[in-house]
Amino acid sequence: MATPAALVRRWGGRAVALVVTGVGLYVVAPGLLSVFGSWPRLAEVQLRWFVLLALLQTASFASLWWLTRLALEPHPGDGDDAGEVRRVGWGTVASAQLAGSAASKVVPGGAATGGAVQGKLLIQAGQPGAAVASALAGVALITTAVLLLLPVLTIPALLIGPPPEEQLRLGLLVSLIVAVVIVGVGVTVLTWPRVLTVTGRLVGYVLHKVRPSITGDSMAALLTAQRTRVAAAFQGRWWLAVFLAAANRMFDYAALVAALAAFGVHARPSEVLLAYVVAQALAIVPITPGGLGFVESGLTALLVVIGVPVDVSVIATLLYRLVSFWLPIPIGVLAWAGWRVHLGRIQSR
Repeated sequence: MATPAALVRRWGGRAVALVVTGVGLYVVAPGLLSVFGSWPRLAEVQLRWFVLLALLQTASFASLWWLTRLALEPHPGDGDDAGEVRRVGWGTVASAQLAGSAASKVVPGGAATGGAVQGKLLIQAGQPGAAVASALAGVALITTAVLLLLPVLTIPALLIGPPPEEQLRLGLLVSLIVAVVIVGVGVTVLTWPRVLTVTGRLVGYVLHKVRPSITGDSMAALLTAQRTRVAAAFQGRWWLAVFLAAANRMFDYAALVAALAAFGVHARPSEVLLAYVVAQALAIVPITPGGLGFVESGLTALLVVIGVPVDVSVIATLLYRLVSFWLPIPIGVLAWAGWRVHLGRIQSR
């Protein structure tokens, strides 16, 4: 029979995550209901716009698949011989990413849960666990860094045209702070090994109280090995990696622009980009899965700030999120189910 302490360790974190998610959804429920209330208006959208948004989102995902595959290139140390680790296939990368994306949108924990599902599928495909963990960390770091750099593209347009409204400037400032912190932590551990070693020992010391098999030195060694793998993931291929990370973000941004154009709105691209960056920053905060509710409320409000009519802001946000958030969920479930069938056939041979 499980002891109370064991039950707390097993279910305590999940219970807290569910409570936080429930509170977050309660806070954003009015904005979320407002967005979903405009659902009937999607009938006004011509089929060609749905096709265009789907193609743009597919291109965004494909860029991320290519980037992940690049990060998983076999390196010395991945096995007894680097040649023993086969290059991961496109189908495996796509299935893992889609399944992880779906999990991150429906399960509390967001990106952490999605990363665990994605990593599990890649490991089942024969990729070394340490290589998968560090590759996914590298992909997350570079895509977040690109998100941080996107507002730089708007500086010339903002200097020429009128300055953005105060609400947009405030939202952009908050999003930049969040992105700077995330990227700063990543860059610090990549460039200052001593920081990572000390952190690893502290984490290992805490975990040792719960799991005696983990020590400070073993955790420091594990994190140091993963740091080396992350630093080597894109070595000599940084330009391609940055291009793919930028393509992932820009195709997604183009889908938002297309959602606005579908209703005849032609807002300034620079201001739409700023609204997009703030909305993506809201999705990073793991209060609700995939930023559900926070992204809808924030993006709708910011579109209104830049001059888009309220009713169009609501329906355009719904159209964009339908393709970028909701549609990938059933596709991810199908990808996971297909992978399970494929894995079962391989194991039965």
